[in-house]
Amino acid sequence: MPQIFGKSSDKILKSVIAGITLLVAAAVLALAYYTHPDVADTGYAPIQPVAYSHKLHAGDLAMDCYYCHFAAEQSAHAAIPSTAVCMNCHASVKADSPRLALVRQSYDAGQSIPWVRVHRLPDYVYFNHQAHVASGVSCVSCHGRVDQMEVVKQVEPLSMAWCLDCHRNPDARLRPPEFVTRLSWRPDEDAAALGRQLREAAGINPPVHCSGCHR
Repeated sequence: MPQIFGKSSDKILKSVIAGITLLVAAAVLALAYYTHPDVADTGYAPIQPVAYSHKLHAGDLAMDCYYCHFAAEQSAHAAIPSTAVCMNCHASVKADSPRLALVRQSYDAGQSIPWVRVHRLPDYVYFNHQAHVASGVSCVSCHGRVDQMEVVKQVEPLSMAWCLDCHRNPDARLRPPEFVTRLSWRPDEDAAALGRQLREAAGINPPVHCSGCHR
């Protein structure tokens, strides 16, 4: 019986199989890389229903973070401000601006503005804002220089490894609690040295065991 495939067919088949294997491996590696929290979430900046500028409010106007996110120093959640908080100013400031039409509608109807959440932790992770800000961890440590952002974006991965790195080495990220919302604040001395003094004085001991964040 005559040979259907030549000797070169063997080499071609092996090359095709090797090529397919390499493509599949590359696809798996690419998927693992681009879905990793360090890559998938960092830089996330969704379009919001109202073009609210943190740069204008927190930066140019120097509004304190606690004015809107008042619950951050009192509870586990920072809280999204109600429209009534917006209207404290905008009932008279730019009251007829078309950019604030949805804000006025929300206020009149007593319904919340459908803000798109930027920073989201998995449901199995417990995070307490009050515990962090009371210890002197600034908003900037997790959220970056929000006072310079026209559109808020996620600047840190918020991954378990990232959180644990801070819990194991908190000194450089600690500041006097009264400066927590002053995002541009810089210590006059070495940050780690000051942080160590604050940690020892307040008895701050961040948990690194599972139950610290998974309850």
